[in-house]
Amino acid sequence: MKIDWAALGSVFGVSLVATVALVGLFTLGVVGLSKQEEAAAQGGSATLARTGAYACFALCVAAVGYGIYMIVA
Repeated sequence: MKIDWAALGSVFGVSLVATVALVGLFTLGVVGLSKQEEAAAQGGSATLARTGAYACFALCVAAVGYGIYMIVA
């Protein structure tokens, strides 16, 4: 049995980067929603925070959808 270590390392690296990116995007979305609630409590408008949070969540959904597409196809 011969293991292609370069391919294994490549898969590991891409998986690590994708995981960190998705967790980071989701975290930014949660932070954006918390800032929106904080601004609303103070009587201000937080449209930018809400829009940014929804954009982060949409990118997470798109990345997961693309991953599922790659597995199924």
